[in-house]
Amino acid sequence: MNPLVTDEERARLLAHGQARAAGQVIDPPPVVRLFTPDAHVTWLLASLDPADGDTAHGLIDLGIGMPELGTVQLSVLASIVGPRQQPVMRDRYFQAVRPLSEYLRLAQETGSIVD
Repeated sequence: MNPLVTDEERARLLAHGQARAAGQVIDPPPVVRLFTPDAHVTWLLASLDPADGDTAHGLIDLGIGMPELGTVQLSVLASIVGPRQQPVMRDRYFQAVRPLSEYLRLAQETGSIVD
């Protein structure tokens, strides 16, 4: 297990990833919110590639006003530290209230991810 996601979150991410890999058009809610406490970067991850179990897909907000859908490797996120040596963290209290497409729409309107 990657320390950034729980076993239950990993199972949900993989299920969404398997559906995407099978060609299904899905718009699931994000499963996990990751962030850097000292660099204003946020990831809302909705699926995990079942082929490698490491490449996640979701909404990425680098804190520069241009949030976009993209992919990131969990192993890379686990190695990142911010300017004050803070690691990427999982928001243990995050509960998605809308599908990923709605988070994307709102983030593009406002320039950042809206919780």
